[in-house]
Amino acid sequence: MNPALWISKTGLDAQQRDISVISNNLANASTIGFKKSRAIFESLLYQNINQPGGQSAQDSEMPNGLMLGAGTKVVATQKSHTQGNVQTTDNSLDVMIDGKGFFQVLMPDGTLSYTRNGQFSLNEEGQLVTSGAGFPVEPAIQIPEDATSISISQEGEVTVTQPGNADNAIVGQLNLASFINPAGLEPIGQNLYQETAVSGAPQEAVPGVDGMGTTVQGALETSNVNVTEELVNLIESQRAYEMNSKVISSVDEMLGYLSQQL
Repeated sequence: MNPALWISKTGLDAQQRDISVISNNLANASTIGFKKSRAIFESLLYQNINQPGGQSAQDSEMPNGLMLGAGTKVVATQKSHTQGNVQTTDNSLDVMIDGKGFFQVLMPDGTLSYTRNGQFSLNEEGQLVTSGAGFPVEPAIQIPEDATSISISQEGEVTVTQPGNADNAIVGQLNLASFINPAGLEPIGQNLYQETAVSGAPQEAVPGVDGMGTTVQGALETSNVNVTEELVNLIESQRAYEMNSKVISSVDEMLGYLSQQL
């Protein structure tokens, strides 16, 4: 079997996975708090036919050698946690993180997940929860039934106004968590991430303290996907896919020519 067929086959597989990553970025271009990914490529093992520096004669060495590659593969997808743009909503339960950090979400199994999506709602008990699955925010924040307005400061302090009370009442505190390597977090869907061994342990802090980002009420962070950039990447991957397909067609023609002539 001609090695070029297998090498080109690895190129087709790698480009197909790259296109899948790009398509996921484009599909989530309107997802609040979404962070784009990129595929990381790596060359496969080389066939060492002549070792560089090997003896070519009694007093001379080969300066280059002969090494034949076996193709490529996608070894990882890396999240880019750059800041998205601001989308103003004027909804008192919409909160954006301006800077570093993640909101903490309590999962049904008691573990914590993390998100940049600040589209919050209230459940039937008046507790602040995520809008999609209704997971409660951690630490828990309870909004009184008679609250007429909700205010969230840049430091994450949640206060409400109530009838007959001239002063705002403090009902909770939105804390943020940061990671030394946010790219190592595991995305699990529903705009949520989970801690891994390579992300580092979460460091919880009040917004605006120790380098943590601040909270902005009435605004959301849009996806950091640049649609134009992703379309250019898609064209590049498509062209690479076509070139690998062309190599397979050319090798097939060469093998067909040999079989007919010999």
